[in-house]
Amino acid sequence: MIRAVMSEVDVVKGLKNVLERIGVASSKRSENLPNITPRLVAVSKTKPVELITAVYNAGQRHFGENYVQELVDKAHNPEVRAKCPDVRWHLIGHLQRNKVNKVVGVPGIHLVESVDSRTLASALDAAWGRRAAGQLRVMVQVNTSGEAEKSGCKREEVTEVVKHVVENCTNLQFVGLMTIGKYGYDPSQGPNPDYVSLLEVRKDVCLSLGVDPSQLELSMGMSDDFEQAVEMGSTNVRIGSAIFGHREKKQKSITEES
Repeated sequence: MIRAVMSEVDVVKGLKNVLERIGVASSKRSENLPNITPRLVAVSKTKPVELITAVYNAGQRHFGENYVQELVDKAHNPEVRAKCPDVRWHLIGHLQRNKVNKVVGVPGIHLVESVDSRTLASALDAAWGRRAAGQLRVMVQVNTSGEAEKSGCKREEVTEVVKHVVENCTNLQFVGLMTIGKYGYDPSQGPNPDYVSLLEVRKDVCLSLGVDPSQLELSMGMSDDFEQAVEMGSTNVRIGSAIFGHREKKQKSITEES
């Protein structure tokens, strides 16, 4: 019991620290960037329900999961349903078409950040149309680093996928772009090339759609580099270990916090 209570105290301290660092990084943005505080998504992968509820009780509402089944299990957990009524879930990992129905049935699903093809977008669109009213928020994931083991559209494919979502998927609301920076990049070496690339992709998409860049979100930044990502214009950061502490890995993951 003492160990559990101490863990809850630790994650609340971690959340407070991250929020303070986001605030400081936001104040360092250049004047041409929107004056907004980025959304914090607390990545709760592998973490127990009691830590999720502790962070929720401290004011956090957006939580991210990498694996569909873990998202489903946590979202349907009776304790989460009872103690976290306003939780907003983000799927930040790769989504296979055969698991789309599971995702659209998640209570509190707020945003799917990992749409990476027209076929996946169409499957989500059809499934959401059968299950719910309104639109499901989605982001298009971009493989800015070109690493074969990562999901995401190639840079040259992004505009085509985005246009498909906007023009053909009436049950989806396209809100922005997501990328996973190259693992192990040292922010002291200068701007992360993956984040520079995502900024350039947003310009291309906005030009194609005829919209202002400020209308499209950018999901970039994790525990090791979120401050630089915020300074560069991220509107959505995905933070796991800086809040919940490092976790034992069942397998190597490059889709979210390590």
